[in-house]
Order: sequence, then C-alpha cells, then structure tokens
Amino acid sequence: MATMADMLKRENVQVVETCGGWEDAIAVAVQPLVDGGYVTPAYVEGIIENTHKFGPYFVLAPDLALLHARPEQGVISQQLAVTVLREGVEFKEGEPVRVLVTLAAENPDSHIDVMRVLATMFSDPKNIEKVATASTADDIFGFFVSGGAE
Repeated sequence: MATMADMLKRENVQVVETCGGWEDAIAVAVQPLVDGGYVTPAYVEGIIENTHKFGPYFVLAPDLALLHARPEQGVISQQLAVTVLREGVEFKEGEPVRVLVTLAAENPDSHIDVMRVLATMFSDPKNIEKVATASTADDIFGFFVSGGAE
C-alpha cells in the first residue's frame, strides 16, 4: 500500500511565481519527475496532447489540477510532484489554477490509496487555499505528508 510519504518526495515540491501559459505550466510541474527519473520527457508531451484531445480533464476543482497521462506515455516509476503557482494559469477561460499535483502511476491500481488521501484532503476547498497560499515548499510538503492535518 503506497502512502503519501512513499509517493511524494520533498524535492518534487516547488513554488513557482508564474508560467507562460498552460503548456509551460505542465512542463514546469512535470519537470521534477523528469529530473528524478520517475517519468520520461514524453510524459509532458502526453499530458499536453491529451489536453488538446480531451480538454483540461485534470482540473478537479477551482484552483486544483491533477496532471496525469497514461502509464505508457512515459511513466518509469510511481511518484507525485506538487507545484504551486503564485500566479494561476488558465486551462479553461476564466478559471485560473494555482495548485498542480502531477501523478505518475505505473498502473491503474497502484495509486488508489494516495488518491483517497488526496480526495479527502481536497474535499475541503479551504485546504486547496492553504496549499495555494503556503509560504514555502517545506510547508506544502508537510501538509501533504500529514494528509492535510495541521
């Protein structure tokens, strides 16, 4: 059973001031997973291609996106990354997103436990706001690993 501590490493959490549009935001959000050897650069292209085909299927709530593509689109091993954008990016007109959680899953079942934690954490919009306005990447990491508990 994968826990949040297994799935999210501190080096995969970042705070970024701004991005040059949604495609750039995806590239920035996935980069820690590329750097860590969890996904290939093709994973970025997979998410962007899927977005062009299906729309921003990963925007789950106001201010929250769960970026992901199919395992065969570049996943090497399972991991999460979290990117907070100080200036939100629009995937859909008029709906900026500041919290980008990137999921690399090796198969459809391997990440179910972590998805449960994320669903519980983000069922409260206040928690999305806490992450979006956290001061540091360390604070964001601590919030995720605690499952949203203060």
